[in-house]
Amino acid sequence: MSIGQGRGRCQFMNQVPLARIVAYWADRLDPEAIALVHEEARLSWRQLDALSNRLARAYRKLGVGRNDFVTIALPNGIEFFIACFAVWKLGATPQPVSAKLPRFEREQIIELAAPALIVGVPDGEHPGFASTPVGYSADAESSAPVVADPADSFKAMTSGGSTGRPKLIVSKIPSDWDVDSDFLRFRVGGSVLIPGPLYHNGPFMWAMIALFRGSRVTVTTRFDAGNTLRLIEEEQVDTLYLVPTMMQRIWNLPAPVRRRYDLTSLSTLWHLAAPCPPWLKEAFIDWVGADVVWELYGGTEGQGFTTLSGSEWLAHRGSVGRPGSDCRMKIVDDAGREVSPGVVGEVFILPNSGPGSTYHYIGTEAKAIAGGWESLGDMGYMDEDGYLYLTDRRADMILSGGANIYPAEVEGAVESCPGVRSCAVIGLPHEDLGNSVHAIVDAPGGLSEAALLAHLAERLVRYKIPRSFEFTDEPLRDDAGKVRRRQLRDDRLTFE
Repeated sequence: MSIGQGRGRCQFMNQVPLARIVAYWADRLDPEAIALVHEEARLSWRQLDALSNRLARAYRKLGVGRNDFVTIALPNGIEFFIACFAVWKLGATPQPVSAKLPRFEREQIIELAAPALIVGVPDGEHPGFASTPVGYSADAESSAPVVADPADSFKAMTSGGSTGRPKLIVSKIPSDWDVDSDFLRFRVGGSVLIPGPLYHNGPFMWAMIALFRGSRVTVTTRFDAGNTLRLIEEEQVDTLYLVPTMMQRIWNLPAPVRRRYDLTSLSTLWHLAAPCPPWLKEAFIDWVGADVVWELYGGTEGQGFTTLSGSEWLAHRGSVGRPGSDCRMKIVDDAGREVSPGVVGEVFILPNSGPGSTYHYIGTEAKAIAGGWESLGDMGYMDEDGYLYLTDRRADMILSGGANIYPAEVEGAVESCPGVRSCAVIGLPHEDLGNSVHAIVDAPGGLSEAALLAHLAERLVRYKIPRSFEFTDEPLRDDAGKVRRRQLRDDRLTFE
C-alpha cells in the first residue's frame, strides 16, 4: 500500500523532467555531494548523472524509445537507480520486478509488458527480447546529457502474485516532478533510509521521490533490524521507510541494542503496506515520539490515500487517517449501498480527477461500482469524524460458524506474544463451522501452544482464537511486509 499517482498537476509550479532532475540537483547542490549510499558504495549527484547518461545511450542502441517499458530485474543497489534514471532519460518507463523471480513468473510479466529491454538477466534467457546482465557496463558511451520528452507514465509496477495472475499497474503521471513540493515530508539535502525491496511500490516511491526532492538515499541489500538503527545514526537519517514487519523485528531486539544508537536525527518514520498492531505502533510512539511516526494507506493505483500522524492516532486509536484532499472514500455493503459510520464494509475510492485518471491495468480489470468508485479489496469502517479503520482484505476474511473473522486482527494478537517473529492466519475447511481459524506461527526460539493460548485468551474473544497452530522458524512475511495467505492455504489443502 503506497501512493504516488494521485497528485494533482495544476497546483505544482516547478515541474522538472526526470530526464534532467539529477542534473538539476547536481547544479543546485554540491555536484560532489552524495546522492546514493549502498553498503560501502557511495555515488555523487555528478556521478549518477554521468553514469545514467552513458547507460541511456547504451539502452537506446538496444532499441529503447519513448514510452517503451523496460523491465528491471536488478537487486537493491546503486545499479538499480542508474538503470531507472537511464530509462527516464530516454522518455521510457521503468517496470521493476524482483531479481529473484523464477523464470516462469518473469515470463508471465514479460508477456504482459512486452518490454523493449530486460535489465538484469543473462543474454538469451528470454528469446525475442533484448537484455543486459547484472553489472552491464556502458563505460564506452559518452556521459554528455541525454534528454527526451517525458514518458506518459513514470512507472509500471507489478502486482497480483498472490493470486497467481500477475498484473501491471501503469501510472498515468508523466515522468516529471515538482522539485519544490515537500510531498512525504522529504527535504532538500535530507537523508532518507530505504531498507525495503525496490521492486515493491512503497520502497520504490519513497526512494525515488526522495531523490527527486534532492535528498540523499541510503538503500540496503536486505532488511536487518540492528543495521537499520546503525544506519540512522551513521547517515543522520531524517526520514525512514518501514513496514510493520520491520518495526516488529526492530522492537524484538534486546532493549540495550535499541538504546545503543542515537536516533535524534529522525524526524519522520513512515510505515505502510500492512496493518500495524496497535501495541506496536504505541511502542514506537513512546520510543521516538508521536510527531515522528506517520502512517499512510493507499494503493499503487493511486486513486487516493489517507495519512495519519502519531498524535492523531492517539486520538483515533487504530485508524489509518482521513482521505487526502485529492480523493473521496466511502464504505459500502455487499449490495453497493453506503453504510453508516461504525459499520464494516468494503472501502471504495474515487479520485477527484475522475475514474480511471490515475492508472490503468494490464492483465486485469478494476473492481468498480456505479460512478466509477473502485475498491482495492480492503474491508473497514469510518468513524463519525471521517477517520478510516481497516479490518482486513475481503479475500482473506474467514467465515467461521457464521462469524466474520479478520486474519490481520488475529495475527496482531499472536505477534504481540514474546518470541513470535511473524504469523499468518488462514481458514481451513471444517465440517461443522465451515472454516476453522488456523495460525502459522514463526517463533524461531521455540514457543509452546499453551503459552500462546494463554496470551491470546487475554486479547481475543473466544471464537477468534485459532483452533489449530503450526509452528515454524521460517519468516512468513517478506521485507515488504507481504504475506501470501492464499498460497499458504492452498499449500495446506494440497498437502491434505
